[in-house]
Amino acid sequence: MYGPAMAPPLQASFEDLGTPLFDVTFCVVDLETTGGSPRDSGITEIGAVKVRGGEVIGTFQTLVDPGMPIPPFITILTGITHAMVISAPPIDEVLPAFLEFCGDSVVVGHNVSFDLGFLQSEARRLGYPKLANRSADTHKLARRLIRNEVHNLRLATLAAHFRSPVTPIHRAFDDAMATSHVFHALLERAGSLGVTALEDLMVLPTARGSSDYRKVHLARELPRKPGVYLFRDRDNTIIYVGKAKNLRTRVTSYFHGDDRRSTTDMLRRLESIEPIVCSGELEANVTELRLIHAHRPAFNRASRPPRANHFVTLTNEAFPRLSITRTIHADALMTLGPFRSRRAAETVLTALWDATPIRRCTGRSGLRKGKCAPAQLGVAFCPCDGTLRPEDYAPVVAAVVASVDADPGPLSDRLRDRMTALALEQRFEEAAWIRDRHQALAKAIERRSRWQTLVAAGRVEAISEDGEHAMVDHGRMVASWQEGSPPPLIPIAVDETPGAEVPDSTGTAAEVDLIWKWLHRPGTRLVQGSLDAPAVSMPALERLAG
Repeated sequence: MYGPAMAPPLQASFEDLGTPLFDVTFCVVDLETTGGSPRDSGITEIGAVKVRGGEVIGTFQTLVDPGMPIPPFITILTGITHAMVISAPPIDEVLPAFLEFCGDSVVVGHNVSFDLGFLQSEARRLGYPKLANRSADTHKLARRLIRNEVHNLRLATLAAHFRSPVTPIHRAFDDAMATSHVFHALLERAGSLGVTALEDLMVLPTARGSSDYRKVHLARELPRKPGVYLFRDRDNTIIYVGKAKNLRTRVTSYFHGDDRRSTTDMLRRLESIEPIVCSGELEANVTELRLIHAHRPAFNRASRPPRANHFVTLTNEAFPRLSITRTIHADALMTLGPFRSRRAAETVLTALWDATPIRRCTGRSGLRKGKCAPAQLGVAFCPCDGTLRPEDYAPVVAAVVASVDADPGPLSDRLRDRMTALALEQRFEEAAWIRDRHQALAKAIERRSRWQTLVAAGRVEAISEDGEHAMVDHGRMVASWQEGSPPPLIPIAVDETPGAEVPDSTGTAAEVDLIWKWLHRPGTRLVQGSLDAPAVSMPALERLAG
């Protein structure tokens, strides 16, 4: 379920294929007008042919009274005179009939935005809603598919290139028939690239012109389902892992208009694509996360796991102190983390120093004649000179542990007091540093609380609004399936609750965040188990983060 070895064999369904082009109704349209802009020009003729599966299933042809004079150069170009349209119906009468003829078909035209601009303008003027039809442009398709075969992309040139039986002559119906022939010839070319569905045709015109576009055929067999995709190079090494609600659409999009250097380099190395179909959003998110942390793909730079985890721990010694470690110490009095970098851990450690007088020195008691610098400044206790008694220091340690375990209110109050004092002294930059450390500490305590709540809950089953079931066991997802499908065989729960008070890695911590957000998303409900109140109350965390 979480990697290539666990992916079930894929069997394409009709749903995976999208909408086959032979099942789509296209309305190929052409207009003749008195000028180039609908703001000051009118329609003089509409011609359209409706086709499905390569067969003509309807035609529409009429002259239109534009309600204004036809300029002489338009008459020379089209042959349409004022005498020809004086007895023709106005657009107010023609448009309703045309819209009924067109229906919800896909509108096709050569420079189709010109024709749609006039139609949308007249529809708006007459009180119709905006035309919602999808559209395809033979000019853009030709530029994508045969730009190197013709000297220009005019309709007459394309019609001659594809040997159209109808020659475009700047009359609406003849031009629509010629456009229809060109369109079907272009569809044949697109089919060689794996474009067999309407969804693929809609994005084809924006495809990048790089040599790597030929690899778009790798996406042809991908299902149109949610899941995770793995890009592999010629050595079968995973170079990128991503997730998608629609695998084929998402993968195809890499070949359309993405000019980032990283994408170009990735496509150059791409040799194969492996899909993993998931039951829903949570499984896809968790699967992607686990694969990235397991394989460290070269092009998952932003989400790649750090080389080491960092933790802030409260040491278990005579005079405990805060320390940054790379592993969880079982005997530590308190642990926060994991953090992606030492700097992030230092930010939280400094926040605790700001909020408590916990010792900052590292030496043993009685090794120095005087106190360390923080103690001399009055911001921390210090056992260096041997005068500090363990019983006097113990309440400080207990307060730190209690604040992290149950109520961060005292930490919040002291940090807020410090920010206020600095702001009153107009030391705004230092106040901002305190605020940032304040928020980092709140996030660390919240993540720790979420982990402990999920671990204590043991096994929990929930279902989301979109029907995704998920089984979570001690903070890790163990199964996911769609409502109506039989649940997979799930291992028997372990009796012993894991002892770590925080996740052992940034990958586990990120998974906890995903699971927690999914469980608390509107519409998600528990069907097995329960989530007791977090160890740290939400109001307390909100107060700390505020």
